[in-house]
Amino acid sequence: MGAWQPLPEELPAEVRHFVEQVRLLKDGTGLSLVALGARTAYSKSSWQRYLNATQPPPRQAVAALCRVAGLPDAEAERFGVRWELAVRVWPRESAPLRLPAGAPDPGGRDGTHDTHDGHGGHDGARQGVDGGAGAYEEEPTLPWWDLLDEEPPPGPRTGRVLLSAALLVLTLLLVAVAGAVALG
Repeated sequence: MGAWQPLPEELPAEVRHFVEQVRLLKDGTGLSLVALGARTAYSKSSWQRYLNATQPPPRQAVAALCRVAGLPDAEAERFGVRWELAVRVWPRESAPLRLPAGAPDPGGRDGTHDTHDGHGGHDGARQGVDGGAGAYEEEPTLPWWDLLDEEPPPGPRTGRVLLSAALLVLTLLLVAVAGAVALG
């Protein structure tokens, strides 16, 4: 804890401030990166990338760290604002490779080559916050236990399930009555 790699000098001030604050918050938990990964939906290697400013964290990762650290809602919201400011100016690795006209498209529909995060997966955080290409997007990944408190949205499926359940109960009741009458 506290023996972090120095941040790159060319890092924008907003990013530097955000990463330093996230590092302090992580250190305040007293958890190792392995333990932090076990308590959030993000791996040790992901936290290393986030805390060394190699890659911006998804907003949900910051929210998960705030929950683990036990921050009040107001302070957690401030971290959300810091995150928004940081990802808007977070340095991009490089522009996507543009293919010549008529070249086969290796993956992107717009003529760009897919970018990878260097860790075996696609970098899903490439569009979003300000809507422009190359901007970072919040990843919609939440641990399943965070979704237990949410009510499912009412919709046509809910009505069909309730109708099916009512018909099943009615059928079982009729079968029970018919069996009782037949057996005496």
